[in-house]
Amino acid sequence: QVELVESGGGLVQPGGSLRLSCAASGSIFSINAMGWYRQAPGKQRDLVAAITSGGSTNYADSVKGRFTISIDNAKNTVYLQMNSLKPEDTAVYYCYADVLVSATMGFGSWGQGTQVTVSS
Repeated sequence: QVELVESGGGLVQPGGSLRLSCAASGSIFSINAMGWYRQAPGKQRDLVAAITSGGSTNYADSVKGRFTISIDNAKNTVYLQMNSLKPEDTAVYYCYADVLVSATMGFGSWGQGTQVTVSS
C-alpha cells in the first residue's frame, strides 16, 4: 500500500507564503511523477503543478512565477513553495503520485488533502 501524507496548509494573508509537503510511503519501487491539485468549493479539481522524478515541471498558468514545485527522490517527498498568495488560491490542495510498486506495475495515489486559506 502507498500512502501520501500532506502537511503545511493553513491560513495566510494575501501576499504571504506557505510551503506544502507530501511524503509518499509504503511499497514504492519508484516514483514517476508527483504533483499538486487543488479544489475550491463548487469547482473542479485542477492541476496546480507537477514534477517528474527527473525534474521536469509543469504549472498551471495561474500560479506560474509564484509557486515552485520540487521533489526529493531520496525521501519520496514533493514540495510546493507558494509565494505571493492570492485569495483565489484558497482551496483544498491534494497531493498526487504516479507510483511504480514494481518494475511493471504502477498506479496513481492521492493524499487526503490539506486546506489552504488566503484571507485578510
